[in-house]
Amino acid sequence: MGTLKTEPARTRPDLLAPPVAAALGRWPTDAPVDVADVLVAPIDATLADTAAFCAAYEVGLDESANCVVVAGKREGSVRYAACVVLATTRVDVNGMARRALDVRKASFAPMADAVELTGMEYGGITPIGLPDGWPVLVDSRVVAAPYVIVGSGVRHSKLALPGVALGALPHAQMIEGLAKPVE
Repeated sequence: MGTLKTEPARTRPDLLAPPVAAALGRWPTDAPVDVADVLVAPIDATLADTAAFCAAYEVGLDESANCVVVAGKREGSVRYAACVVLATTRVDVNGMARRALDVRKASFAPMADAVELTGMEYGGITPIGLPDGWPVLVDSRVVAAPYVIVGSGVRHSKLALPGVALGALPHAQMIEGLAKPVE
């Protein structure tokens, strides 16, 4: 995990967005990963974007996961989902994500909508603590990773946890091919 200084996330609510702290407080005891294995590390908020973060903290792109909010309309209502992919890949928004949302066209949700609906900071949105009922689409490469680094809901820290934990979140769907390799 590079040069990150981690500690159990539940012990540091000051490093988490409120919805993330609340979700960790409700972490199921029968989850495949114990909540104590969900770690958090403070970072420089100006380095929260993936490329800058990985370079500054010596974290490989294959260990860093991005969580993006996608949206699409169906029958007049907007459907949202969070997509979690490794930083070495990009979400197949109008392929796999669109089909999973069951919409004609999908796109990245506007920043203001993503921030307001999640209660998290842009650039720190994470799949832990999302609104009830939101699908969490997780690329199979993320689930297979021993540990991944992902946002914490705020820009001044990152979470580190086993990839399998992301695939076991409420409303999570592991999707083979959700992401395409970056070329």
